[in-house]
This record gives sequence, C-alpha cells and structure tokens, in this order.
Amino acid sequence: MGRFHRAIGVVILGVAVLGAVLLWLAVSRSDHAPAEAPHRGFVFGVWEVLYDTEAPSSQVLLAAAGLALLFAAGVALLERRITNRARRSEDLRRLPLAPKIVMAETRGRFDGLVTITVLVPAHNEAACIAETLTSLKSQSHPPERIIVVADNCTDGTEEIASALGVEVRRSIGNKHKKAGALNQALRDLLPTQGENDLVMVMDADTTLDDGFLEAAVRRMTDDRALMAIGGLFYGEQGKGLLGQFQRNEYIRYAREIKRRRGRVFVLTGTASLFRPRALRAVAEHRGRSLPGVPGDVYDTIALTEDNELTLALKSLGGLMISPPECTVVTEVMPTWKALWVQRLRWQRGALENLGAYGLTPQTFRYWAQQLGIGYGVIALSSYLLLLVLMLVSLDTWVWFPFWLGMGGVFAVERLVTVWKGGTEARLLGATLLPELVFAMFLNIVYLKGIIDISLARTARWEHLTMTPGAALTAAPGAESTSSEPELVGGRA
Repeated sequence: MGRFHRAIGVVILGVAVLGAVLLWLAVSRSDHAPAEAPHRGFVFGVWEVLYDTEAPSSQVLLAAAGLALLFAAGVALLERRITNRARRSEDLRRLPLAPKIVMAETRGRFDGLVTITVLVPAHNEAACIAETLTSLKSQSHPPERIIVVADNCTDGTEEIASALGVEVRRSIGNKHKKAGALNQALRDLLPTQGENDLVMVMDADTTLDDGFLEAAVRRMTDDRALMAIGGLFYGEQGKGLLGQFQRNEYIRYAREIKRRRGRVFVLTGTASLFRPRALRAVAEHRGRSLPGVPGDVYDTIALTEDNELTLALKSLGGLMISPPECTVVTEVMPTWKALWVQRLRWQRGALENLGAYGLTPQTFRYWAQQLGIGYGVIALSSYLLLLVLMLVSLDTWVWFPFWLGMGGVFAVERLVTVWKGGTEARLLGATLLPELVFAMFLNIVYLKGIIDISLARTARWEHLTMTPGAALTAAPGAESTSSEPELVGGRA
C-alpha cells in the first residue's frame, strides 16, 4: 500500500512536470508563421462575421495542453494532501471520525458480528415497494431488520409492506418530507445501535443486486475506520431513448468511481450504509460545525439531503467508499418534464449545500467540480454556436481536419466509456450528436439553477408518483420522499 501511494505521488509529479515543460515550450517558441486573413461571411445578409479556417498553431496547442496538465496535477495534489491530513488527524473536536482516531478507539475491542437494519423511507410507493423489499430479503446476507418509514402515505404502501413481514413505522406530524421522516426513525433507532450495528437507508424505488449486503459487511468488517458505504447505481431498463441517455450517464459515473478506487463523491440515497457512530456524530455537530438543527441526522432545509449528509460526514473526517460489488438498479425518468424536475433539484441542491458549507478543505473538490461544469457549459454552448454561425454565414461547408480529429477522439471516448452497457448504449455513444443534445439539456438545467439561486427564487418541487402500469404522475408543490442518485460533479 505504501508503494502504491508513492507511485500515485510520482505520477502526479510527472504530470505536473510535463505540463510545465509544454507550457515552457509554448512560451519560448519564437517562430510565428504569418496567419492568413480570416474569411468574411454574413449571417442572414445582415451581421458580418470573421471566420478563421486555420487550425490552432502549435504554440497555442502546447500552451493549452500545458495549462490543462498543470491544473489537473494541482487539483489532484491538493485533494491528496487534504485526504492524507484528514486520515492522519488526531483533532477529536473538529474531525471525530478521522480514521486514526477511530482505529485508536476501537483497537483490541470486539463489538460483535456486523448486523444491518434497513430504513426504507416511503411516500405512496405502492407500485414499487414490494420489489424493493423482495430484493432486500433475497440477499445472500439478508438484513436482520427492515423498517419501512411510511411518511403520510395515502395508498397501499403500508399494507403491502406489512404483508411482506417487515416493520412499518409511521412518521408523526412530519412536515419535512424524507429528511424529517428519517430523523424521527433515527432518533429512536440510534441509541440502541452498537459499533457494528450498521444502518442502511434505501430508496423505495431501488432494487439491490444480489451480493450487495454481503460485500458491504465484508468491507465494514475488514476496515474499522470505514464510516459509510454507498451503492453504485445503474438505470432500469426501458423508457426509450430518454432512458438510455440516463443509463449511459449512470454507467459513466460508476466507471469514474471505480477508477477512483471507490472514493465516492456522494453517498447516494438509492442505498447507503452507515456506522451508528457516524450518524450520531453528525447529529451532535448540527448547529455547531455543521448546518442544521442540533440532534438531526439529516438537514431538513437541504434540497438534496443525501449530498448534504455526505458533506457533513466528510467535514467530520469520515472515510467512505462505493465498492464495485455494491450495485443497485434505480428508476429512470420517463419524460423530459420529470427529468427536468429531478435534475433541477439535484443541481440547485448541490449549489445550496456548497453555499451552506463554504470553501473548506473538504469541499474544495466539489467547488472545483462545479467550476468545471460551468466551464463545460460555456465551452459546449460556444462550440455549437460557432457551428451554427458557420452554417449560416459561409457559402460552402468547410472541413477542419483539426476539429474532425478532436471530434473523433471525443466519439471514441463516448463509445468506450459505455461499452459495458451493451449494444444500445454503444450505438448511442458512437452516434455522438444525440448525447450532445442531452448534454445541452443538462447545461440548461445548470443555468436555470444558477439563475434561480441568483434571483433568490423559492424552490417548488413536484412529487413524482409511480402508479402500476402507468407513467409517473406529478403532484404540484410536493417533494418526493425518495430521491434519485445525486451526481454532484459526476455529470457527463
């Protein structure tokens, strides 16, 4: 392990040196070839534009590559330093969940075999609750206890859960949706939990792949410092082209997490396990070093409570991963309207969570990701705008070998990153243009979230209810008790 970490450091250093060399070469070059005059064109015969048909100079390419490598190496080096400091910290007041502290406290202790209590928050989930509970009970390592947290249900959710032999706990006077219902359940549950009595929170519209819990228990048994495990999520089949867009997106996100060796961006609400000490520490620090009400595990103000809880645990030094063996299948949105509602909630919630925590060592990576998304919005929009300008201003189509080559690299990346998704995923990735349209849709959602926050608009969400054999139906003004996986910084 020590050699592996040293190898990572050498790679980061090598990338930084390469970036510096490329940047030095770009600055030091003095051979500037005379550029041709730009082409002139008119948009609709009114707006005169100048269009350069030459490829970027080698100097520009070297400078761009050098700056990109230096930025990537800088972010990686800073993230590595932050992670190492948190893991080695002995600051019990600020980082009570730091691995060094936890390992010291639990050394030589046996707290019994690992047990699992599953909380399934549900609001009118009669269409999918049976499949979810069946996937739990059929695990190779079934949970010792399953509790459906029924929040203001008016359908048959409670009856179906009871018929399947699981506990049903009704929320009492809850006005804070999923977060409030879970806080009530955890307030009673956590005092009874020991060090190895894991608590799992799982959405009612998610099914676990077999072996999820067995792998999670093995990980928690082998690593006493591990505070939480999140699932890697994949989209359910169906829902046409829109469903395939989302499945491709989830496949790429899971691939990225695997390449990070499980270091997770967000503990997704689809299915995550926690040590009781981690949840108790969050509740204890609410209103002090963490935003929220003292005693609450989940922040009831947060629009994306799962993302906020991830930030809370990381702010306390908690170690968390998403192992490749822990996979789940989750629902995909069937309509563009439903997808708009879902993604606007995710994006605005992520930004508001970062605003609540500010710029700290633990949130640095997330701020960098949001800046990266913003840059991507500008870059893709500008690229497509320039294509349109060329089409309407020039008399003939101009083929640019440089940009054709860049497009080819991008197309290969789109194909390779969804290869494990099968034929349909590969065809969609290879065609490129449809996924660019989907990316522009996500960019518009991002801009809408920025505008709403800037104008201090009140967030109003629709609760999407699944009815058997039908599409999702919307109830204005309500927020879903279950949440889809949060892709903070994991967007395509």
